[in-house]
Amino acid sequence: MFAKPFRVKSNTVLKGSDRRKLKADLSAAFPSLSADDLSELAPNKEEINVVKIYAHKGEAVTLYVLHKNPLFFELEKRLYPTVYVLWRYPALLPVFRTWAPVLQKLIGGADLMLPGVVMPSCGLPDVKQGSCCAVAIVNNRAPVAIGKAAMSSAEMHSSGMKGRGVSILHTYMDYLWAFGDKSNPPSLPDDDDDVEDANGEPCEVGQKEEYKDDDVGKCVEEQQSSGETVKDQACCGFEELSLTEKEEDKVESSNEKSEETQDEQKTPQEEMDALLLQCFLHALKSKVKSPSGKQLDIKKSRYRKLSKFLQVMQQQYCLVQVKELTKGVESIVEVDWKNPQLRSFSVPEEAGVENKVLQGRGEGEAPYHPPEITTLYSVSSRLEPLFLDTNKRKGTTMHPAEVRSIVTDYVKKNELVDENNKNYVTINPTLCDCLLEKSEYQEVESLKWDDLFSRTLGRMQECYQVVFPGQAPIVKKGHIEPIDISVASRGSNKKVTLIKNLEVYGLDPAAVATALQHRVQASTVLQLLPGAKDKVLVQIQGNQVHQVGSLLLDQFQIPRKYIQGLDKAPKSGKKK
Repeated sequence: MFAKPFRVKSNTVLKGSDRRKLKADLSAAFPSLSADDLSELAPNKEEINVVKIYAHKGEAVTLYVLHKNPLFFELEKRLYPTVYVLWRYPALLPVFRTWAPVLQKLIGGADLMLPGVVMPSCGLPDVKQGSCCAVAIVNNRAPVAIGKAAMSSAEMHSSGMKGRGVSILHTYMDYLWAFGDKSNPPSLPDDDDDVEDANGEPCEVGQKEEYKDDDVGKCVEEQQSSGETVKDQACCGFEELSLTEKEEDKVESSNEKSEETQDEQKTPQEEMDALLLQCFLHALKSKVKSPSGKQLDIKKSRYRKLSKFLQVMQQQYCLVQVKELTKGVESIVEVDWKNPQLRSFSVPEEAGVENKVLQGRGEGEAPYHPPEITTLYSVSSRLEPLFLDTNKRKGTTMHPAEVRSIVTDYVKKNELVDENNKNYVTINPTLCDCLLEKSEYQEVESLKWDDLFSRTLGRMQECYQVVFPGQAPIVKKGHIEPIDISVASRGSNKKVTLIKNLEVYGLDPAAVATALQHRVQASTVLQLLPGAKDKVLVQIQGNQVHQVGSLLLDQFQIPRKYIQGLDKAPKSGKKK
């Protein structure tokens, strides 16, 4: 069902009454879940999102999402768990086991055929036709697929283990799994090592290589003979994948060990001495720059003071000439550009920090694109009778143009346009209850079209929709918070620039702080905002409003109307 991309229709937050109903439905669908389990899957104080989607064949599906992971999906008024839930509760559903190569067929959209089922020593799980069940790989109890039993256990035995066993709905590595955090199955050792092949013959797990290819061949041949196409995905089996990962881990661990041994040979003081020299040479050739991930602290070096370090650079390295031009202030008056050490030093090539933030905040991540922000209006309980004909219930969100269209159709359908003046609309009892104040009930008999629309929108709950590229739309009530830039005083007439609400627009505060730090060569600090959950305040030294605005407007393409405080930039000619 989720082997191909699906389309998101809406994404809303689950209400308190609906949360209680969800818990009751889960308890009825999965009786083995305890009260603690239900509280963990549907916590009272955590935000649960209800995402309504259309699968590629047009099926309407409802997803219940917690902490960005889909936990359950509802299809035809029936709840099914996702692999994310089954990895926490592997015994929640009856489980059929199969060989690892079969998984790539399931991911491609194929159903589990009975010749590919591995018979445990305890026999097949007891299921009825249509029962919800899971599929796991031999040697790992973590399920990798969820579906419905195509026949009962008795019918499976009587058919000679031939035909369709499980109609697959959702698998590990499909698009529903990719809608979450894309984590991999945990390793849950299988206690039952004695298994049988599809013909019922004993088969030790160590002998599985002899059987699994035959079982997969039978499974695929049988499914193809029934007129179904099995898609091959560029997906390796678990064993091949784990082998590749082991080889990569060995290479990485060997590299890490070699680096660690080199670092262990130097004391922290010697490391700081080398870093200080590197930064000094870097500053002579271009500008002061510390390597990323390292912090320079001269007090942790053997020099302790900059004046002593400069004396060593003059006397031992013959790099510079230093003189005390002002009392207590050492100044570099000459640099020996022909010095072999300075000539041999090459400035490390590092991509600009701003480019790193723009091109991708991590390996494999897409470049940053500003979100699409749309103003929506939600139907309130007072206006529900006005939208009853169009089946728009309380809480339904609409664009302003859609609201105008529905109101216009309502007026024309009920013949409320004033016959003498087409610019006015006659007020009927429904419009009176929805749009007029109590003091206006006896006085106002008609309204202008513009007044009608403005009153309608004014009595609806304003919302906004944020859509990030490749992600599901997020709908929230109220106005979207702008990125706030302000200037504050610290100490004796020292200015700092404060930036908040970057997370609302998908910007990482740490990455923005680093970009600003390199742009203006000033220190930055990240602070948690008091009273705001998961919001970080960026503080940068000096009045940097102009530079912050340039970064947000030019680099990140944030629209000006969503940035507040650009007028606080220092006027030209004044000290920052």
